[in-house]
Amino acid sequence: MSSSAPIAGHPDLTEMRLRYERAAETPTAQVADGFTVLGGLFVALSPWITGFHAMTPSLTLNNLVTGLTATVLGLSFAAAYHRTHGIAWTVPVLGVWTIVAVFIMSGTAIMTSSVLCNVIGGAVLILAGLGTMAPAYATRATT
Repeated sequence: MSSSAPIAGHPDLTEMRLRYERAAETPTAQVADGFTVLGGLFVALSPWITGFHAMTPSLTLNNLVTGLTATVLGLSFAAAYHRTHGIAWTVPVLGVWTIVAVFIMSGTAIMTSSVLCNVIGGAVLILAGLGTMAPAYATRATT
C-alpha cells in the first residue's frame, strides 16, 4: 500500500484552481463559452429553422444531438471551467463533424439550406472551441 498524500492535500492544488478560475474569467473565455452555447443551439434547431427536417431525418437527429452536446459543454465550461477545461478539445471536433455530417448523412437529398446551416454552425463551434481552449493554454505557457 502506498502512503502518499491524497490530492486534496496537495500544496499546488489551490494555485492550480486559482489559475483556471482566472482563465475562465477572461473575456476571451466568456465570449467563447457564449458562442459555444449559441452555436450549439443553432446547430440543434437549424433543421426546423430552415425546414430541412422532413427531407433528412438522420441529419436532423444528428444536428439535434450534436448541437445539444455542444450547448451542454458550453454551459459546463462557463459554470466549472476548472473541472471541464480538459475536454474543451471536443467542441472543435464537434464543429468539424457538423460540417462533414451534412455530406455524409444527407445522401442525395442535399439542400443548400442544410449545407449552409451545418457549415456556418460547424465553423462557429470550431472557432468557439479553439477560443475556449486558448485561456488554459495561455496560463500553462506563463507558468
